[in-house]
Amino acid sequence: MKVITVFGKTVEDAIQSGLEQLGVGRDRVVVEVLEQSSRGLFGLIGSRGAKVQLTLIPDPIEEARNMLADVLAAMGLAAEIAQTSDKDGNVVFKLSGGDMGMVIGRRGQTLDALQYLLNVVANRHAKEHVRIVLDAEDFRERRKQTLERLADRLAARVIKYHREILLEPMTPQERRIIHAHLSDHPKVKTFSKGDEPNRRVVIAPR
Repeated sequence: MKVITVFGKTVEDAIQSGLEQLGVGRDRVVVEVLEQSSRGLFGLIGSRGAKVQLTLIPDPIEEARNMLADVLAAMGLAAEIAQTSDKDGNVVFKLSGGDMGMVIGRRGQTLDALQYLLNVVANRHAKEHVRIVLDAEDFRERRKQTLERLADRLAARVIKYHREILLEPMTPQERRIIHAHLSDHPKVKTFSKGDEPNRRVVIAPR
C-alpha cells in the first residue's frame, strides 16, 4: 500500500499536491492531517505550512491485473493482457500469446482456478462486489459452443429413447450454459444433481 507525506501552504494545497504526485482523484486516497497550517505572529513570524499523509486505496481491477501479470511471468509466459467488459458488465481479461494451453489447462481448469484467484484479490479491495472473467484465445466462447452442441445431441437422444441422460461432472459455469441453452426446449428439461465438485446436469424428457 503506497503512502506519501506532502506539504503545502494549506491542508488543501498539500492534498492537491499529493494527488498530483499519485496521479489519482480524491476518492482514491485516505487523508490524514499531520500538521495544520499556522499563520504565525502577525501572519508572518513563525508561520507554518500544512503536512498531510495520503494513503493510496488499491484499485481492485488494477490489483487483480498486477497479480495476473506476476503469475504469467512466474509461468514463463509472455502473454498480452487486454481488458474489456462483457454484456453483463463484468471485467474481462483476455490473454493472447504463445503456449496459452498452459493457462487454459484441461477443459479450462487452470483458467478457472486463475479466475477464482483474481476475483478473490479484486474483492479484497473492492467496496462493492466485482466479477472478473479470465479468457485465453477465446477459450470461453469455444467451450460454450462445444457444450451447446453437446446439449443438442444429448437432447435428441433423450427424445428418441425417452430416457434421461446424466452428464459428466461440470463446473457451475458450464452447467449454466447447458441449462440456459435448453431452457426453452419444448421436449426436454434440465436439472442438476449431486454435490460439488461432482455435481452433474441431467437432461430428461418433459
